[in-house]
Amino acid sequence: MRRLRLKLAPGSHVESIDIMPMRVRIAAQLRNAILAGEFKEGQSLSLTDISTQLGISRTPVREAFQTLAAEGFIELRMNKHALVRGIGIKFIQDHYKMRLLLEGEAVYCATLNKMDTSEIATLTGEVKSQLPDLSSEAFVYYNQCFHVAIWEAADNRLLESYLMGLWNGPSKGKTVSNIDHYIHSIREHEQIITAIAEGRGEDARLCMHNHVSRGLENMLKSYQLL
Repeated sequence: MRRLRLKLAPGSHVESIDIMPMRVRIAAQLRNAILAGEFKEGQSLSLTDISTQLGISRTPVREAFQTLAAEGFIELRMNKHALVRGIGIKFIQDHYKMRLLLEGEAVYCATLNKMDTSEIATLTGEVKSQLPDLSSEAFVYYNQCFHVAIWEAADNRLLESYLMGLWNGPSKGKTVSNIDHYIHSIREHEQIITAIAEGRGEDARLCMHNHVSRGLENMLKSYQLL
């Protein structure tokens, strides 16, 4: 993964942090939009339009399309287009059930491996200090880096790969404000960090379960508004 310095505020001294490959981040954005109902069933997605909007080449967008097609989110069509497939409550629940299982296992393993939480704790503190003026872009990067740090500390490359394939970014849907989601997420992140640092693996798993479950509730509420 590429490394990036996340600039949250003047004078920030957080070390470089890992972020996901471009194809994974694009897939996550599209996956999140479909789960939240921002893209409707039958809506056409253009590979060219998305790459132009993001200012990137078509290759990572094409790779993201292929990933989402394999997962059942979209159906690939000719002429570099894809159609959004219909999803339902069970589809959303199944997606998050897998995340619950794997995120819980990852944080449990990270705790057993005595993960050094100092960097994500520092980053969490810096993010918290920017409230209520924290930008959406900064939170997206921070949230991604928080979870990736735990996946890497679990020291299981296959587990990390599966989790990356399920990633959909901040799960706030359309019924929760940005600031409320940020506050709740940061508080939950702090609880997870504390449990890991104190070596309480089962508590860390429970905290992660509560964290991901809240995201599921947000997305279900968003879907039910359609």
